[in-house]
Amino acid sequence: MKHIVLAGGGTAGHVNPLLSVAAAIKRADSQAAVSVIGTDVGLEKDLVPQAGFELDTIAKVPFPRRPNMQALRFPSRWKREQRKVREILEHRQADVVVGFGGYVSAPVYTVAHSMGLPIVIHEQNARAGMANKLGARWATFIGTAYDDTGLKARDGAEIRRVGLPLRPVMADLCEKLERDKASARQVAARQLGIDPKRLLMVVTGGSLGAVSLNEAVSDAAAELLKTTQVIHLTGRTKSAEVRERVAKSAGEQVLTDLDPAHAGHGDYHVAEYLERIDLAFAAADLVVCRSGAGTVSELAAIGMPAVYVPLPIGNGEQRFNAQPVVQAGGGLMVADDDFTPDWVRGHVPALLADAERLEAMGHKAYGYGIRDAAETMATVVLDLADGQ
Repeated sequence: MKHIVLAGGGTAGHVNPLLSVAAAIKRADSQAAVSVIGTDVGLEKDLVPQAGFELDTIAKVPFPRRPNMQALRFPSRWKREQRKVREILEHRQADVVVGFGGYVSAPVYTVAHSMGLPIVIHEQNARAGMANKLGARWATFIGTAYDDTGLKARDGAEIRRVGLPLRPVMADLCEKLERDKASARQVAARQLGIDPKRLLMVVTGGSLGAVSLNEAVSDAAAELLKTTQVIHLTGRTKSAEVRERVAKSAGEQVLTDLDPAHAGHGDYHVAEYLERIDLAFAAADLVVCRSGAGTVSELAAIGMPAVYVPLPIGNGEQRFNAQPVVQAGGGLMVADDDFTPDWVRGHVPALLADAERLEAMGHKAYGYGIRDAAETMATVVLDLADGQ
């Protein structure tokens, strides 16, 4: 029996690809033993057991970035968690270790290397983080969602752009769209309570929302509604302000909840969050969003034209995420400061009205996207396990 241990956690950006690869391994070899190393404070605490995989936990040990008390405590904490990792890998009889970055992966990489275990890495961001840069020193295979992530493979190892392992719901959507795009759109529109015969723009800033997107789009509601329906996912606690702005721009009567029961009652559909975001993407003609790595990869995979407005913090990571698909012609990128109501009025209605341009953008996004990353990663991992 093959024994595979996957490591990662904290955010959905690490957990979702991990679970997609874990599921692909089990589909390819139902007899393989698959377990996960994570923490008991990240999303993996709930998501891993819910997906049917066993979870072993270690403490989160961030790399010190400045001389302080945390830096002084780091060596002892690091060694303690390394001991835990060794116990876990020995108990699980690991044949291969697969890391997805984040705090959890770093001690797992070091221990796996010391035990002589093959290491496989997946990097979902356009710019790799510290943990995967560490693990890349010893990895046999590095799969990336982007080219030029900053990771360097050691001699004899392989680095390849495999794409982002898609969440099951997005992988299912890809299959539905490839089989019958018109039918998938109609079914999704009916479930959401929108008109499948009219253009639809989806706005989302993620679960927390994006204030600049919310303000610019809602203030331009009157002009947008002449061309399109809108599904506006505001983020938690932000719907009241969006409703107020839309009412001021276009009148109270255009507003409606995102609910099939309210179908036909208005064209500006507001919700704080949508669990089935795949339905909105299936019915959409254009998406306006931030450019997190997962969002960009998923939209490219389904061939969705998008206006990307990168989060204006950090080292510009989100700009790097969107850049390749934009350069391929599959989307537009607008700086956060430039994304104003006037920009929306001056660009979005004209883009939505240009069916040929939208279709071309969709084809180019689809051409850049990759849909089989989970299966590719699973094949690599199982092949390495066979060699043990």
